[in-house]
Amino acid sequence: MELSQNFIKKISNRIDWLLILFILPIIIAGLVTMKSFAPLENAGDFFNKQIVWILISVAVFFIFSFIDFRFLKRTDVLVFIFLLNSLILLMLFIFGNISHGAKSWFNFGYFSFQPVDIMKLILVLILAKYFSRRHVEIRDIKHIFISGFYALIPFILVLLQPDFGSAMIIFLIWLGMVLVSGISKMHLLLVFGSGLIIFMSLWFLVFAPYQKARIVDFINPLANIHGSGYNAFQSTIAVGSGQITGKGLGFGTQSRLKFLPQPQSDFVFAAYAEEWGLIGSLLILFLYGVIIWRILYSAVLGAYNFEVLFSMGIAIFFISHIFINIGMNLGLMPITGIPLPFMSYGGSHLLTEFAGLGILMSMKRYARSVHRDDTKNEFLGA
Repeated sequence: MELSQNFIKKISNRIDWLLILFILPIIIAGLVTMKSFAPLENAGDFFNKQIVWILISVAVFFIFSFIDFRFLKRTDVLVFIFLLNSLILLMLFIFGNISHGAKSWFNFGYFSFQPVDIMKLILVLILAKYFSRRHVEIRDIKHIFISGFYALIPFILVLLQPDFGSAMIIFLIWLGMVLVSGISKMHLLLVFGSGLIIFMSLWFLVFAPYQKARIVDFINPLANIHGSGYNAFQSTIAVGSGQITGKGLGFGTQSRLKFLPQPQSDFVFAAYAEEWGLIGSLLILFLYGVIIWRILYSAVLGAYNFEVLFSMGIAIFFISHIFINIGMNLGLMPITGIPLPFMSYGGSHLLTEFAGLGILMSMKRYARSVHRDDTKNEFLGA
């Protein structure tokens, strides 16, 4: 009896139940949206498989919450994991399965797995470690280039698949962590200014007209609604037709009549907005806002720079996905195939999201036992 009480007490202390409370409605919203167009061909399979992925991901979350992840503060461990995952990304070019024009999946029959999702989490970890060891000399411009090298490897491997959406997320994770680490904004501006000059030179001197047209279509998909912008156009119709209160559950014509592509994954927000309207959409945005707040609150509890930066990195990870996916559904961002956290169909991103939060809970557990004054003992190279 006493053992069970102690176990329950440990769970209560280690888990941010408020965070879980606000994640659950988003998961349910995704499931309900998938169920609403279940009569469509294969739509019922999405719902059933997603239930399985949710159960597995939640189990991973609780398991990870009880693992002591302080071994991840070792540089050799993180570099090994980083190189191993980079090798797995390389293997995609040989053994990968092509889906939606990108060779970014391993197909195992009943399910597929996208290793770049794990790489995003690993990148957050390795950048958190890198910047935490260099907080004294962080304003040195060399750290922009060294940290950029860590991001450049997966960025290139993913871009060659080609998976532009995941490459964009990798870039945003690096950029966000550079900004929160305290690096000189002037140095960062110089780097981006140089990059802009190079791009403009390529635009006017190197790129052919058809290459320029592809770039314009990618940046502004609604410019060609009968071609590359068709999906974005149908998505904006779905969101707009939901108006204030929505058409009602199961009455989303864009998804049911198959005008809306991928309503279970890339465009699940558009399918949801059509049925639940502006009110339902604002509710989802509010829930995401609370989730980000709880993650950032964990950063406040971090005992050392590594824990603080990892928490901020996880927040950047979620913000990037939410911003790009919803922007894409509203026709404001390029169509990139980025999932909406906790809501889109798919196991790879769901496992990564819950794994990241599980590590966060684990760090939150032992960080509380360390007095903030002890952070003065953290030194370079530790």
